Order: sequence, then structure tokens, then C-alpha cells
Amino acid sequence: MDKTNVRELQDVVIRFSGDSGDGMQLTGTLFSDTSALLGNGISTFPDYPAEIRAPQGTVAGVSGFQVHFGDHRELNPGDYCDVLVAMNPAALKANRKWLKPDATVIIDGDSITEEHLKKAGFATLDPIAELGLEGYNLVAPDITSMTREALKETGLDNKTVVKCKNMFALGICFWLFDRPEAYAHKYIDAKFGKKNPAVATANKLAIKAGYDYAANTHQFANNYTVAPAPLEKGTYRSISGNIATAWGLCAAAEKAGLPLFCGSYPITPATVILEELAKRKDLGVKTVQAEDEIAGICTAIGASFAGNFAVTTTSGPGLSLKSEALGLAVMTELPLVVVDVQRGGPSTGLPTKTEQSDLQQALYGRNGECPVAVVAASSPSDCFHYAFEAGRIAMEHMTPVVLLTDGFIANGSQPWRIPEMKDYPSICPPIVDEAPEGGFMPYARNEKLARGWAFPGKTGLEHRVGGLEKDSLKGSISHDPANHQKMVRTRAEKVARIAGYIPAQPVHGDAEGDLLVVGWGGTRGNLQTAVDEMRSEGKRVSLCHFNYICPLPKGVAEIFSKFRRIVVCELNEGQFAGYLRQQLQEFRYEQFNKCEGLPFTVVELKEKFNTLLAE
Repeated sequence: MDKTNVRELQDVVIRFSGDSGDGMQLTGTLFSDTSALLGNGISTFPDYPAEIRAPQGTVAGVSGFQVHFGDHRELNPGDYCDVLVAMNPAALKANRKWLKPDATVIIDGDSITEEHLKKAGFATLDPIAELGLEGYNLVAPDITSMTREALKETGLDNKTVVKCKNMFALGICFWLFDRPEAYAHKYIDAKFGKKNPAVATANKLAIKAGYDYAANTHQFANNYTVAPAPLEKGTYRSISGNIATAWGLCAAAEKAGLPLFCGSYPITPATVILEELAKRKDLGVKTVQAEDEIAGICTAIGASFAGNFAVTTTSGPGLSLKSEALGLAVMTELPLVVVDVQRGGPSTGLPTKTEQSDLQQALYGRNGECPVAVVAASSPSDCFHYAFEAGRIAMEHMTPVVLLTDGFIANGSQPWRIPEMKDYPSICPPIVDEAPEGGFMPYARNEKLARGWAFPGKTGLEHRVGGLEKDSLKGSISHDPANHQKMVRTRAEKVARIAGYIPAQPVHGDAEGDLLVVGWGGTRGNLQTAVDEMRSEGKRVSLCHFNYICPLPKGVAEIFSKFRRIVVCELNEGQFAGYLRQQLQEFRYEQFNKCEGLPFTVVELKEKFNTLLAE
């Protein structure tokens, strides 16, 4: 390749977009994984259509995959794209608003027909003028036609050949950003090589054809390279939040010395956790795909009673269905992790879009005084750590824990440094193997107020569990008013004491200043980027981002007291802000909320923060 016109960039945002059957998720994944293997920092955002199979060629059916890669650690997938690859006019129309002013647009020229333009809702036959794209670097290669030409000797039918056009587009981007083709070839061989070698060959030929087209036609003034990021020494892989969650749960089971059981019902966007755990029979993981959400959590509670580290996975609608059984886990004081991968609601809402609107449900969504611990992951890679933490808290404190992730970080991916398990602490549940002198008292408690965990089938450890209120020591059914009051306060205090066994709340930036940005969960990457950019401009802004929600970590009031203003940013209408008003009433909280099914952009965050600083 002629490298005389290679320019080096610090970071690039590419958005691949087309019909849901055009393979944009695979194209984006192969590009991002290739970049990760080159040592770039990456952050991705798969943007799935909300309809299962919207009419082909319509805006409703557009599927996107955005990847942000750079010569440093990327905390978010980027606001606006430097390059848009649009496989049809609908993809161009849907993503026009995400273009940077000097962006390059690559669209399949074969798709610019009257039929396609009509399906996409264009009023004219000139999409460039209609969308105001005259000033952009627009390239319209006939991708479908050239893919057919490149694969005409493969003997494959036309439908199969046309499906390879996404690989032609990938080849163009490989040349444009100086990416090698080897990883994509390896993936294709692994996926198709044995079952359908002709398809594998066709996809590799399509990549080469796209690469050669970009190299030989001079449609692009330059091609670009991005240097590797200076990452901490270690072994890395690209990982999505859902897979990281599954592996973190496996790690917690290993460190506790207990088998992992997951009883779940498939639901978008949490299903991948169940699928990944089902692959881990080699680690002793047991999975049950239950007939419904209620059965899923009930099987998990039964498995916990029997001596397993028990997990159930779901999203918002499923968490609603699990609420009664979650109360049973609170009453029986059995360890259980409920993973809630949040999505837009209410009801079935926006199944493929992200939101943070299940927080109140996680905190309060049960009958009676029914406290559970709540933990939230904040990036695809740290889902591993907080899944492990949720398991540790559940087992050591004998309580259900709700682990909140969301569609944004669950489906997104980042480089992840594979940890050494020796660096993770042992998990020590209060397991009782032998009856103590005087007999086993199932609700006798340790310094954490955790009761003993006695597995069934052991002589002398027989005890009763169930949903009715228990005697504070013996565990027998009790309707005594004073006993109920005592048990209600004991269960609440047990959760409150967890604060003594989690890290103190950190602050990103200076310990005092004009504005403290407060966030929780999956918004961290965008919030931190906005804060870092403002600090580089000399603004006195810091970030306080929460992963431990209930109980709150120690030291929060002291942190809040050192800032002139506090703004709470979340993808809902103010649930965490309301929670903070209950817990720390002495402070005034500004709010910045968004419920569009999309993550924050750094641009809108900075606009809000600058407005607050100017007031």
C-alpha cells in the first residue's frame, strides 16, 4: 500500500449503519476487535432497531454500530462520527444528525434508487441536497454491484453474494484506517470455514475487493492511522458488559468455593448473560431457562437454599414480575444476585434502547419493609468487578443484591485487562457445617448481622424457611408484634452495615470546587469525558460517580459539602436525585435528565455544566 498520504490521528469515531439484515453489528465488531488487537483504546455502542423486523429500507429498520478508537483509553463511544458507512438511504437519513461537520460519508451507490428513497421517506430524488450534505466528503461506490463482480466465480447464489456487501464496506474502512485484514479472516474461517467454506472464501474476497477499491480508485485524499494506546501491562481482550457480568459471577462462585446456579427467562437486553453462563459447564455452572420470570427467580432461591451461589438475570419488566419472590429472598435471608440490565420503559417500552429508570424499582419495588443492597456497574469492562462485588456482598451478608447495568454498557465493548484470580479476595459466606452447642439457631447473627447459612441434609441443622415472619432467633413462624418490629429493623440494619465493607466514595478531580457532577451506573464514560475536558479548560469541576447505591458509601456528605453546586445527571427523570434528597437532605441538587433511549452526549453535558457555572 502506498503510505505517502498517511495521516496520524488521535482518535476516530466510525458509525456503520444499514438494514437490520445488513450485518452492521458484525462489521462494527470486526473493525473494533481489529483495532483493539492493534492496541487502540476502544469503546463501542451497538444501536439496534426497536422492531424485530421492520420493513426493509425504512428508517425504523436501521441498525447501527458505533466504534470510537484512539491512541488513549476511550471512555465513551463518541458523540458524533468522523465516518458514516450507510448501506442505504434510510441509514443515511437516520444518522444525518450524528455527522461531524467535516465527516466522510460512504454510501452504497446502488441503493440510491427511487424505490429506496421512497421507502426511506425522502421527499425528493436528491438525498444529498435534501439532507444538506453538499459540504461533506461523500463517496458513493456501487458496493452491491462490485461485491457481485468480485464473487462471481464463487458459485454462490445472488442472495448469499449480496449478503457479503458488508465485508466490502469493511475492506474500505480497513484501508482507510490502515487496519490489517488478518483478524477478520481468522474470525470468518472460525465461523464459516468448516460448515460452509465457500461462504468463508466469499467474505474474505469481499474484504479484499473493498480494500483494493479504496487503495486504487483515489476516492479518498488520505488514509489514516491511529497509534496504540499506552495501556497497563497485561493480557487484554475486547469484552461486552453482558459477558463481563457472566464471568464476574463465575469468579465470585470460584472464590466462594460454591457452584453457580442461574435460573432465568430470556429478555432483551439481558439474555446474553444466560447464554454465556450456559457455556460454562466446564466451571460447574448450572443454568435453567425457566418458563417465565417468576419461575426463574424461584428456582434460584431454591438453589440458594440448597447451597449454591444463585443468580437470576432480567430487565425492567422481568424485575417487576420477580418482586414478590425477591421479597421471599429478603424474608428467608438467602444470598441471591438479581442482574437487571435496564432498558427504556415502562411496560415493554423501548426493548433495545438504554435507560436508568429502574432505580426506584430496585430500591423500593416490593411490598413491606423489604431492603436489598443495590450495586451498579459503570462500563462494559467493570461489569466483571461489580458482578463479583454483588456476589461477595450477597454471600457474605446473606442478602439479595440487585446489580444494575443497562443496555448501553451491556451491549457495548471495551478492552479488558484479564485479571489474575489470585488478586481477587476470597469470599467467605457464614456457612454452618455443624450444629453448635445448645442447638442450631438459624437466625443467630454475626457482626455483619448475617445469619448462618446451613445447607439441607445435615443432621442437627434442620430449620424452617418461608415467607412468613420468623422468630428473631429460632426461625419458627412468629406473629408477635415486638418480634416483627425487631426483625424489620434488623434486616434494614444488616443492609446498612454493608457500608462498612465497601470502599469509601472516590472523587474524580479536585476535592473541592465550583461544580460537582454526580452520576451513577453506565453514564460514567460520558460524564468523565465532559468533566476532563472542562478541567483542561481551567474550570473547577469534579465528578462523584456512584457504583454502590444502597447503602451509600461512607464519606459522601463530606464530599458534597466542599462544592458550591451539585448536579445529578441520569438517564431518567431524577430517581437518584430523589434518593439523595432522602439520604442527604442538607444539600441542594440540580438535575440534568434525559429519557430518549440514548446515552448522554459530551456536548450536551458540557453545555449544561457551563450554564450552571455561569449562573
